[in-house]
Amino acid sequence: MGRKSSQKKNAAMLDSDDTASLSSSTSSMPLDHMADFGTDEVVVNDDTLLDQSLDALFEKRGATREKALALIIEAFNGHLQHSFVEKKFATLLHQCLNSVKKGSAKEVTLAAHAIGLLSLTVGPGDKALEILEESFVPISEALRIHPETSKTSSLLQCLAVITFVGGEEPEETEKSMQIVWQVAHPKLGPNVAAAKPSPALTAMGVTAWSFLLTSIEGRALNSKSWSMSYFSTLLEKDDRSLRIAAGEALALIFEMGSLEKFCGDSKVSNVPSVDEGNDSRKSMHIHGLKNKILNQVRSLSTEAGGKGTVKKDLNNQRNTFQDILQLVEDGYPPQTSTKIGGDYLNTDTWQDLIRLNFLKHFLGGGFDKHIQENQFLLDLFGFAPKKKLLSGAERRMTSHEKRMYKSPNSAANKARTQSLNKQRMLSQDKNVGQFAVDFGDI
Repeated sequence: MGRKSSQKKNAAMLDSDDTASLSSSTSSMPLDHMADFGTDEVVVNDDTLLDQSLDALFEKRGATREKALALIIEAFNGHLQHSFVEKKFATLLHQCLNSVKKGSAKEVTLAAHAIGLLSLTVGPGDKALEILEESFVPISEALRIHPETSKTSSLLQCLAVITFVGGEEPEETEKSMQIVWQVAHPKLGPNVAAAKPSPALTAMGVTAWSFLLTSIEGRALNSKSWSMSYFSTLLEKDDRSLRIAAGEALALIFEMGSLEKFCGDSKVSNVPSVDEGNDSRKSMHIHGLKNKILNQVRSLSTEAGGKGTVKKDLNNQRNTFQDILQLVEDGYPPQTSTKIGGDYLNTDTWQDLIRLNFLKHFLGGGFDKHIQENQFLLDLFGFAPKKKLLSGAERRMTSHEKRMYKSPNSAANKARTQSLNKQRMLSQDKNVGQFAVDFGDI
């Protein structure tokens, strides 16, 4: 009874029919939560906000759950929520999975992102493995039923992240790679035509697949499904983002050096290598495919821009394929340096560059916080920042929190004003009583 009452009270602040922004709706927190804020310093209690948002995930109204999920994502982006996760891990995971199973496209998108953030927060271990085991079927089913919707990209990224963090065996990673591959390159059967995904969705599928491939050694791969020929075909498409995604996947394959593992669509790859003749045919096939890809990469690295070409996009393509060309021809991967605060995160392999770009895209505004404080990411990239962001009560407030607590119209300031007015009235009443006593004594 108490639990349900608490859930309804906490959800009420998120349950609004207006069309105001999320930050506006969250400023309607109960005033008793705000009355203790001082006039000089505001203490941000993330656990209280997260508890209220988690309770709101039990509500029937989809809009309420969507707002709650958005708040949870913002909280996990702005701060590593270890304390909250320690207490509410299972509840948050299961409520997010319920949203994946039953929610609107927007709710599924938010829930999938929240699950990915949860996995990155807990890091490798039992909890991350539990996230993967509990989420694999619901996410795979959601991708199978509606393969071309606005939520698909978020589901692909979620599956990639939770597998990357929680997968302990190559077989687990390959299962997820198969799901991602099926979305990017669907094949239903010899007599059944599969709907082609959009270029943007194909690009995200290829990027997620590449990200997962970075966690497996080439020799550990068992599947014969992967196809360099497919990536070669994508290099001829009109969409630049698709070309770049395919090019980066090929760069990773060349860097790994196990080219024979990526000829799955070739009849040659399925012939047992028991004699010199078969080995020779395999080598010729791989050599021919490599030369074809090399010519494609060389052409894309110097492509001329036509009428209406966006110069920034063209330059991005040229730079990417120049780096790929240098790897294929000379064996040198690109060296990059990303400024984070006052430090620099360096990469010198395609493996690390693909990981970095994928996680930057997934974390968005939360990337700087996580890359400086998330131990899993620090270890992953070997990054040791000299100065970490302020944490705990001293941490910098996000723009959302500033609006929430410091705006003149925020609930925090209204509560502070009410508290000061109340104290002032009590003080006046006390003074009036004292004056009356003094007057009676005269």
